[in-house]
Amino acid sequence: MENWEKLSKKPWEEVRQMQDRKLRAFIVNQIYPYSPHYRRIFQDLKLDPYKFKGVQDLVHLPFTYKEDIAPTEAEPAKHRDFIIRPDEEVSEKYGHMAKLSPYGGKQVVDEKIYDYKPAHIHFTTGRTAKPTPFVYTLRDLETIREAGKRLLDVFALSEKDILVNAFPYAPHLAFWQAFFAADSMGIASLHSGGGKVMGTQNLMGAVEMMRATVISFIPGYAYYFLRQAAEQKRDYSSVQKILFGGERVPPGLKDKIKALLQEMGAKNPQVLATYACTESRLAWGECPSEDSYGYHTYPDTEIIEMIDPATGEHVAEGEEGEIVYTALDWRGSCLLRYRTGDVAKGGILYAPCPNCGRTVPRITANLQRKSEFKEFDLTKVKGTLVNLNNFFPLMMGHPHVVEWQVEVCKRNNDPFDLDEINLYIAPAAGVNIEELKSDLRQKVIRDTEVAPNEIFFLPAEQVLARVGMETELKEKRIVDNRPQK
Repeated sequence: MENWEKLSKKPWEEVRQMQDRKLRAFIVNQIYPYSPHYRRIFQDLKLDPYKFKGVQDLVHLPFTYKEDIAPTEAEPAKHRDFIIRPDEEVSEKYGHMAKLSPYGGKQVVDEKIYDYKPAHIHFTTGRTAKPTPFVYTLRDLETIREAGKRLLDVFALSEKDILVNAFPYAPHLAFWQAFFAADSMGIASLHSGGGKVMGTQNLMGAVEMMRATVISFIPGYAYYFLRQAAEQKRDYSSVQKILFGGERVPPGLKDKIKALLQEMGAKNPQVLATYACTESRLAWGECPSEDSYGYHTYPDTEIIEMIDPATGEHVAEGEEGEIVYTALDWRGSCLLRYRTGDVAKGGILYAPCPNCGRTVPRITANLQRKSEFKEFDLTKVKGTLVNLNNFFPLMMGHPHVVEWQVEVCKRNNDPFDLDEINLYIAPAAGVNIEELKSDLRQKVIRDTEVAPNEIFFLPAEQVLARVGMETELKEKRIVDNRPQK
């Protein structure tokens, strides 16, 4: 990897030249010879890897989709074809060879083990297919550590901070990126595993006792956690930053989080978000600022394209587009031109960041994240295509909504009857229920173009049970309970 301090201030033209150089080497030395899937792509399309000049030639490769990677009953090991491996049995073979090689060959073997032997695995959540493994080698673990160090640098953290990692403990990116980031910077940290592992009460006490300055959370759990802490009048005056991952963060939710922290004594707390997906294998963060200037990427580890979701054509800088990810100089599981399904409303920006001056590309923070609930991003309800993404900013940011869930179902549970949308709402204390019901109905129609059939007001505990707070890896905010025909 490049020197981050120098890379983050280089003119964009020099950064693009670096990407061209690295991509040429990556395709010729790693992808074409050692990636079974992409070697077939090159051969089937009769593409000469030695003629690739750089990023501009990526358009000659087809997009990669989730269904290309995800294991199925018929092909349970499909993901293996995306792992860079110079030998079909490298993970078994080299471990034994290292013990048998007494001379200079051992150094070569050790290098191959470092570069190619699987050492760590993450999984996708598997909501629409079987969970997909993503392999990291020892070399890749150095990369994710460095990426974590860069992430905390963007967040303006230092070794003096005290971090409580409240992400759920699982083989998923959020928890481990926080772990490796703290490890790389040498920050005093508690990797709690979240409420499901440590318990919310114990975790609240740990934040207070440790005088934590930074807490990393899934947004939905953070709001629940901080409400409980505020009710117990915890002293969180030490907390300076909340770091979010796993879901997008509406501005209204940031305001709610800040208000709770200030209620517990925090002075000018900042709520900062990350953007990542399992396929990206690391996370990008936004600058500490009242205004979001986007997620600062690392152009020596990936190439980001922005395309029109309908046509697949590139869009101009600053234009809305779907994020397409290409790995650059990784090992383990590597994807080229992977369509994330996530749409950045303001596209990608190459001008220096107005807040910090870094010149690395920035993905704008206004995202519609298909990866939040996969199959429910665009579905037909009552004969109308509904973008259920729109419920997230509406409900998370509403000042009078404490907890919520949206249910799509069939009337009378009959697969041939009409579709229905029901809202389950835990309202804020003292709110006029009829006014809130009217307000929600109007805003749901405005944002989704369909009206909810019923709005049920329940105690927070009942809604929390419905969404699976502290029992699910991610809360079930939108559920489709329509029976199959």
